Amino acid sequence: MHDEVKSRLRRDIPAVSKVLDALGDYDLPRPLIVDVVRRELSKVREKAETPEFESIVDLVRGSIEGLRASRLQPVINGTGIVIHTNFGRAPLAPEAICALSKIGPAYSNLEYDLGTSERGGRGNYIEKALALLCGAESATVVNNCAAALVLIVRHFTRNKPEIVISRGELIQIGGGFRIGEIIEAAGARLREVGATNKTTLNDYAKAIGPNTALILKVHRSNFFMSGFVESPLSAELVALARKKRVPFVEDLGSGAVVATEQFGIAEHEPTPAEALKDGAHLVCFSGDKLFGGPQAGIIAGEKRFTSALKREPLFRALRCDKLIFAALQATVDLHLNHSISAIPAIALLQISEDELRARAAAIADRLEGLPLQIALGRGKVKVGGGTLPKSVMSSVTIDIVPRNWSLADFAARLRTFNPPVIGYIANEHFKLDLRTIFAQQDDLVVDAIRATCAKTP
Repeated sequence: MHDEVKSRLRRDIPAVSKVLDALGDYDLPRPLIVDVVRRELSKVREKAETPEFESIVDLVRGSIEGLRASRLQPVINGTGIVIHTNFGRAPLAPEAICALSKIGPAYSNLEYDLGTSERGGRGNYIEKALALLCGAESATVVNNCAAALVLIVRHFTRNKPEIVISRGELIQIGGGFRIGEIIEAAGARLREVGATNKTTLNDYAKAIGPNTALILKVHRSNFFMSGFVESPLSAELVALARKKRVPFVEDLGSGAVVATEQFGIAEHEPTPAEALKDGAHLVCFSGDKLFGGPQAGIIAGEKRFTSALKREPLFRALRCDKLIFAALQATVDLHLNHSISAIPAIALLQISEDELRARAAAIADRLEGLPLQIALGRGKVKVGGGTLPKSVMSSVTIDIVPRNWSLADFAARLRTFNPPVIGYIANEHFKLDLRTIFAQQDDLVVDAIRATCAKTP
């Protein structure tokens, strides 16, 4: 009897072709759509009762929409976080986009010497430009800052296994990854010194021995400690490293190459030039944070060390492709030409409150007559991306209370717009922060809110 019921249920399950016909057209490859249909029908087979055909189609449609939403696409960032890791960190400058459009669809001299017509070195220009920008003898690039750290650790621990690092710098970065785990995955052994809140120069001195490969300092770019705290200055660690004849490497993380004070931020983010001037043998930092370029791990410092890193077999596995070089090259040129206002992440930090307030008022005027309560509010912007954790910037927000929707439903509807508009809920309002929305996106914000209000709750 049980087998008869199962057999009848199988007969009730619609064919794949019937579901596909009911779905209509989607802007996704047909093999993906077919795969989703088959997976959903397979789940239906496991149920005690077969749903109605319309319910099955709705289930499939929901899965397709979820898949569609996971495709990489632009979003409008109204969160008030400038370098938002979940949103791809720093937006690229127009010059970087232009470079991508030229290099992407054509052949290039990536590893070709135009003078000799022989094989050339990958990244010669970008390495020289980065070295000049950082005040270094030499520089090189890998695919992110974690990769830079792995490469450095692998090289220096080839014969000596220990990395000396303060317990107060064993930070966790995005995605649950921890600096200590990354170092150990590279084959090194951690020699932790000091306490979480206090590490002295003597703590480092006592830990250095015949197995010490290097002293590593990791900048606390994504958190801060206050109160009963102490840590040696980089210059003090440099002096100790030279006395003990071990390399000193500083992971700066955030990639600030200009003084952050010029953005009206009191907190100072150390720059590669400052760390190298203090005597660090090598520094590493991210390309897609305050540097304002594509994802990359930039290493700068003494030529003997950068040259040795490039000879490591692992270097080939971590190297960047032509598109990263193109975008990074354009971004470095902007820094060298002192055109940092053309770098979007930096430009957003420099917008005046008066300009933000004028834009917010214009958007609010265009939303009059909709079933919304709208007011202009004050925002507190974070730089984000694991940078300047103590600092916030004042900003202007559009504060919305929808009459026909809950705040959560209203926010969810805006996320379905093309492009999705993403804000945040605070103090019983849905908020959009204008500092992280580009001026050319204001029309799209208005369109998204009008389209949402036109839908039946």
